[in-house]
This record gives sequence, C-alpha cells and structure tokens, in this order.
Amino acid sequence: MFFKKSLQSAAALLLPFLCVINGNAQQTTKVFLSGTDFEHPVKWDFMCTGGNNSKQWSKINVPSNWELEGFGEYTYGRWYKELNQKEPSKEEGFYKHEFQIAASDKGKKIYIVFGAAMTDTEVKINGKSAGPIHQGGFYEFKYDISSLLNYGGTNVLEAHVSKHSANNSVNAAERRADWWLFGGIYRPVWLEIMANENIAHVAVDAKMDGTLNAQLELQNLSAKSTIVASLTAVGSDKVIGSYSFDVNAKEAKKSISMKFQGIKLWSPETPNLYNLKLELVQNGKTIHEKTELIGFRTLEFIKKDGIYVNGKKIIMKGVNRHEIWPESGRSTSKRLSIMDVNLLKDMNMNAVRGHYPADSHFLQVCDSLGIFVLDELAGWQNSYDTETGSKLVKEMVSRDVNHPSIIIWDNGNEGGWNYKLDSIFGDLDPQKRIVIHPWSDFNGWDAHHYPAYQTGIHRFVNGENVFFPTEFMHATYDNGGGAGLEDFWSHFKESPLFAGGFIWVFCDEAVKRVDLKDKVLDSKGSLAADGILGPHREKEGSFYAIKEIWAPIQFAPVSITSKFDGTFFISNDYIFSNLNTCAMEYKVVKANKDVLYAKNENSILDKGKIEVPSIEPGETAKIKIPVAANFFEGDWVEITAKDQHGREIYTWTWRVHKGDYFAEKFLLKKETKAKVSIKDEAASVSLISKEVQVSFDKKTGKIISVNNKNGIVPLTNGPTPIGMIAQVKDVQTAIENNAAVCTVNYIGGIKKIKWTMTADGRLKMEMLALKDAGANNGFDGAFFQDKVDAFGITFDFPEQGVESMKWFGKGPYHVWKNRIKGTTFGVWEKDYNQTIPGESFENMVLPEFKGYHANLYAAALKAKDNNSFKMFAASENVFLRLFTPDLPKNAFEGTYPQPAFPEGNISFMYEIPAMRDFKPLEHHGPHSQPSSIRIKSGDEGIQMNLWFDFRVEK
Repeated sequence: MFFKKSLQSAAALLLPFLCVINGNAQQTTKVFLSGTDFEHPVKWDFMCTGGNNSKQWSKINVPSNWELEGFGEYTYGRWYKELNQKEPSKEEGFYKHEFQIAASDKGKKIYIVFGAAMTDTEVKINGKSAGPIHQGGFYEFKYDISSLLNYGGTNVLEAHVSKHSANNSVNAAERRADWWLFGGIYRPVWLEIMANENIAHVAVDAKMDGTLNAQLELQNLSAKSTIVASLTAVGSDKVIGSYSFDVNAKEAKKSISMKFQGIKLWSPETPNLYNLKLELVQNGKTIHEKTELIGFRTLEFIKKDGIYVNGKKIIMKGVNRHEIWPESGRSTSKRLSIMDVNLLKDMNMNAVRGHYPADSHFLQVCDSLGIFVLDELAGWQNSYDTETGSKLVKEMVSRDVNHPSIIIWDNGNEGGWNYKLDSIFGDLDPQKRIVIHPWSDFNGWDAHHYPAYQTGIHRFVNGENVFFPTEFMHATYDNGGGAGLEDFWSHFKESPLFAGGFIWVFCDEAVKRVDLKDKVLDSKGSLAADGILGPHREKEGSFYAIKEIWAPIQFAPVSITSKFDGTFFISNDYIFSNLNTCAMEYKVVKANKDVLYAKNENSILDKGKIEVPSIEPGETAKIKIPVAANFFEGDWVEITAKDQHGREIYTWTWRVHKGDYFAEKFLLKKETKAKVSIKDEAASVSLISKEVQVSFDKKTGKIISVNNKNGIVPLTNGPTPIGMIAQVKDVQTAIENNAAVCTVNYIGGIKKIKWTMTADGRLKMEMLALKDAGANNGFDGAFFQDKVDAFGITFDFPEQGVESMKWFGKGPYHVWKNRIKGTTFGVWEKDYNQTIPGESFENMVLPEFKGYHANLYAAALKAKDNNSFKMFAASENVFLRLFTPDLPKNAFEGTYPQPAFPEGNISFMYEIPAMRDFKPLEHHGPHSQPSSIRIKSGDEGIQMNLWFDFRVEK
C-alpha cells in the first residue's frame, strides 16, 4: 500500500514538470518539442554519420541514445585499457524538427532547453545559430531564441550532436571512463515561454527554524515592482504565510528573507515539502510567476566532527548509481526514477551518489521520498578545463540548487577534479554546501575509496577528518555488495567521525545490443556487472543482506530456548525518528510435519501487534511478545517492522527448536514389520532394509551405491572429509534394535562415523570429528590449525536432471561466510537454474539455485529418473552446499567471481569460505577471515548428525 501511495505522490510532484503548463498567462509555459521521456518519445528527422544505419536521413525517437535506436556504434569507456581499442567511436548525429509558435507569443522571452545531449551540441533555429556549441554531456543547457523565431508560423530546429567532443578535457572527463559511452539527445527538449520581464532564477536556503532566504535573478524590469512570496505545503492549498518585497526598476538581483511558523522539516525519514510561489507584480498585476518545490532543513558541516542535518549528526547509508536502463541507455523516465528510489528505500538506504548530475525527476523523487544526494560534476579520473568546467558547474548548480535532497557537491571523481572550480559552487549556492573530492582526503572531508578494514596511518580509526568513503565494497557478480558489509559497517561506526559510505554500485549496467543479431544484453564482461540489482532491477542476494544490515531497527542476539519469555532487545539506528513511530507485528509459525512430502501449508499459531516503547535514536530498549501455551508447538518466530510511512523495514526470524527436533518432526517414519540385514563382503559392506540398500567401500568408508525400489540413487563418493585428513582404521557392523549399523573408525580428523539403517529405510549418519589431540588429529600432529575456510564432508551427485529443491532453513538466497544476513528461517522452494548474477541477463532466475545454504534442517532434492532424495540435519548450524555455481564466461582477468569450492557436489559444512570483492580477504573484517581450530586433550570433538531418506514416494 505504501509503495502505491509513494508512487502516486512522487508522480504528482513530477506532473507539473512533465506537461505543457497552460494555466495563468503569467506562469512560465513549458512546451515539449521532444517526448517527455524515452517511454513517451517524439520522432524527429535524423541522420548519423557512421556505424549502423548511417549516412541517410530517417527517423529517431527523442529523447534517446542513438545506439539503442539502431544507429552508430556501441563503445564502452574502457576502450583504452581492458578492451584494448585504438579509439572510441566518433559518429555525429544531425537532428531536424519543426514546431509552431503562436503570434501572441511575440514579445515574450523564449528559451529552448536541452535536458542533456551527448556530447557537443550545436543548435540552430531557422538556419541561424542559437548560441555557442555546448560541450559536456550530462548537463541541462538553454538558449534565448526569442529573436530567431517565426511567430505565427513554422520553425525549424536543427541540432548537430557530436558524440566525441572537440574539447579534449571533456573527452578525458566523460569518455575515458568506466561506463558506456553513448551519443544523442537523451533527455527531453522543450521551450520555456515567459513574460519578457520575469523572475529568471531563484536559489533558496530554507532553514529548520522556518527562516527562508532566497537569491533572485530578475530580467528586464522596466518599472518599480513587487515580489510577493507565499508558501503552501505540498498537497494543500492553505497559504502558510506571505511576504512582499519592493524591487527597483532595472534591478537584476534581489535577496529576500522571511520566516514561517509551524514548519515541518525535511529529512530522509520525514520528507516534508513545500511550494514557494514567487510573483512579480507591477501595478497590482502579476506579470510573471515562478514556483519552487523546497524543503526546510539546516545543513552544518563541522570539520573534525561531522555532518549535521537539523542539528543531528548523520550517517549516510548510500549507494552509487548510474542513470541506465537496458533498452534506452542513459535515457530514463519518471517511472524508473520512482522505481529506483523505492528500491533504495527498500534497502534501508538513505543516500545516493552518481558520477554526474542525475535526471531532474530522479532528484524530485529523492526530495519527495527522502534520500540524501551527493550531486557530482562529472570527471571520472580526469577533469574538465577551467573554462568549460566553470560553465558546467553553473549549469549544474543552477538547475539543482533548490533540491532539499542534495546535501553535498562533488567536484569530479578519483582525481577528476579541478581545484579552480571549487569556489564556484559556493558562489552559486546560498546554502553553502561543502564541496568534496571523492576518494581524497580534502579540506577536512575524507572520502577514501575502498578502504581496507584495517585502514589506518592516522586516517581511520585514529584520523582527525570526517570519514565517509564515497565508494566502498564492490558488487561485481554479486560479490562484495553485502558480503563483508556488516564488519566494515560495525568497525567504521566505532569512530565518532564516521559519516557513512556508498556501496559500488546500484545495478548491473548491461544494455541491449540492437546492433547484434540476437540483441543480447551486454555488460562488457565484468566491467559493468557491478550491481546489487540486475539491469532490470532484479534483486540479487546482497539486496536483502544490505536491507537487514542497514535496517534502522537492530536486534540484539537471542536464542529461543525453554527459558524464552518473549523478550527481545532492539536498538534505534535512525537519525531523527523515535522507534515508537514504527509498527511491529509478530507471528509464531508452524510447518506441517510432512512439508517435504506434500504441499507446503504453514499454520499461524499466534500473531499480534507489538507495543513499541519510546526509543530515541541511539537507544536500546526491550520489547516483548507473548509466549502462549502452544508457543513451543511452533517452528519459527517472525517479527515484521514497518516505518511511519508503512514501508517494511525488515522481517526477522528465529527458530524455536534445534536440529534434532526438526529431524524428528520432518523425517517421515513408517510402521513396518520388515527386518534389516547386513551384507558384509571383502571390499564392501551393505546396510539393507526392505526399501533401501546402501553400500560402503571398506577401504575408504565412502558410499559406493544407493538403491531403492526404482533403482539407483546416484549419491556416491562420500563422505569425503573437507578441511581435514582421515583414513579408515577399521569397519564394524552390528544389528541393534532391528537397525543395521556400520561403524567406520578413522585415523585422523574424523574419529568415527556411525551409519544406521532403520527398518523403514531411513539412514542416519553420526560423525564425530576432531576428538583427541595428537598425531592422529588430521593436522600433521599440530594442536592448532589456522586458516580453515572449509570444513565438513562432501558427496558426489550428478547435477544433470536436478529439477528443484524444497527446504526448511534459512533462505531463499545462497550465502557466504561473510554474508549470512538477509536470509530468514522458513520453508523455501526454488527451481534449478544456472543463473550467474551479472551475466545471465537473458534468463536471470533469482535466487540462484547453487551454492551454500545456511542453517539446513530439512531438504528435498527433486531430480528426474527417480533420483530424488531427502536430507536432514539433526545438528545446528549446518551449511548445505548444493553444487558449484557456474563461473562467468566473460570475466576479465583480476575479477574474483567466487572462492574455490571443495570437491564433490553436495556437502554438509560447518565452515564455508567468505566472498571477497576486488580487495583480497586479508583486507576485510573478522567474519571474512578463515577460522582457527584448536584441539585439546579431553575435548569431546565435533559432532555432525545427518539423516538421509532415499525411499520412493508413493
């Protein structure tokens, strides 16, 4: 419900900017010559000079990038490095379009505005130049064409767009970059028609105490005038207050100041917005009117302390984001902006950064839904020259200055800054936001990129400057977006100088190659496969890990036992909001005992609302759920929290019982009078029931074969030890209580494995490992084994023919040692797939099927040819390894899509490896490091108890 309301409210805010305004004559009229976005385009005449469909006039959708329309050539910005190309494509595009201007508009001020075009743009109206060629592909620019128009008749617009700039600094800043290089008019084109005497521009500073200061630029005032300023809340017509200011004739600039009472503040948690209407009045008549959407909030930037918004020190939970969509390149839409900001909010993020100014409608949605924005002048490791950069800074700040979401200006990226431009931002911005140089320690603001967990040398934790890495983690192939985040975040928050960080990157930036026969999505291998989300915003595993780690409600660890009284301790990780503004509900859920053998029908034993006490930001307090008489009949507890706007924060889960309970519950037992038997031969021993026979190799202790009534179940060559060495000492057999028992005693890391075949065909495995220190412990006589990143046992099972898995445990996504967060207890089911996040764009089925799965209790693997079987963990914290995820086929050297997997196909693990990003694991935190195991005399060892059900289902 909240998403629908959010979408509607955001769309409502955008509406005035996306249609022709035909209201009062004194308002600026906005007339689109192009479509409003790529989903609602207008066709113009077009010719491209090179590449596909070139050298002939045809039609093209505007706005668009011409490559996605079938013209020119695709180029990726790393053409000079990994791609080893001599030079990028340099085609040019010629546009023509006719439009009408009413005779009644003569005498008015008329501008033609380009939302953005790549890259050099020459504009003519009726064959005459509209002004100097514009250079810079990410900026809104405009020309006064009042004197060039044919009023009352037809006008011809011509635009000559050069994909490669004639300015080398523009190419260095924008086109020697790690992103796709496109060409064309990719944002809308429109006319702005207003009175000749007008309010040309306003820059606002609206403070938390209701004070509003504004700097106005006025044009062509011929007589003494009055500026009337009035304020209304968005969604209301009630005027909160009104002020008048006298203006002298020919006065070009005017500063005004006023104060409003009862203002509701803007923050990411409460994004309250207002309409500031400014009227230029002469002789009692309004001759021009301008309305700005604003928010009241106070920014303070205190060196050696932090960044404050409305008096509260902030921590930004952010991500980097490009403007990109597979079918349209950099040409986007209001629908996509609303979707993307909702996805940010759904990950519990409160901040976003781009490498260039985003679409205006994206910033408007950040205003309306509540996201901090770092607005960046492009410059990917190279800067603009001073003359060009000065113009682009002015265009950027003039367009964006009034957005309350924007709290910081970025001057370039990773060396792409020009120090001479820094002061220009402040000259144009009455709010005096800080200017940072992302990745550098500059002017008291340390934006260090990709810091190691151990980052130090008087930088962090012992540095003196405010620390907020504008890039950290790295999500290539869904690697380090969520993996390792919890450690980094907890460590960085130890410093009072920490102000947040921005993960790289929001989504995979694959685009549709319409120039190729099969029109595949292309991410240039691993170069643009960096996303937490897929290219169409498919949610990868890191999405949910981030959602939990960055949730503004954090739960203290709790284990539900017989002593559980319903108490949980929660902390408030908001900046501004009391947790009593949130709603929390609980459920006690019970799964049917035959859940693996039939359809999943969960039962809700108890549910209700949780009373949330007053918990201010930074505080921890107790909440409680009732422990009803039937509580312990349940299998897991869920608690769902929603914020004050109705958006889900997260759903947390806890299992009610331990593994032995679940194995007893979910493993089907059958009444039978059949007898078991043992077939003990020279090289093998077989445990035999009426329905199942399992044979073991006496020399290795491994399963040779499994047979049921339908034939062979191909689980073999296990258990093979992982992370330890074990050799068979001897094999003993016995009949115990009508169960066939085979005990394999080992020398080394495994002490023994006891196999028990019950009369009804269930097979139990009880393994005792790492018992007794000394020469036989499997570690070459050492008492201490360091750097253990995989520990358990493994089996072989053919992947071919596998159809699906249904399981009870944590899911539905696979995990790594440093990315367990984001999974929850429940009964899950997923079909077999071979998805590779960041590459399987044509068939991205999520969650992925293969990999490690946390907290296994019961699982049914369904395969063709009656090869299905079930497995149960009667021990705690067992990871199920289900095959090995496929490696990307197009990764560049130096990409690390996943750690090495142990031998075998199906494994039961107590230790699994961590996932790295492009930094080695040694630079990550403690949850990413291999474990250490110390074996002491007298230790009882490590027990792993499993059950297998190979029986044929009726």
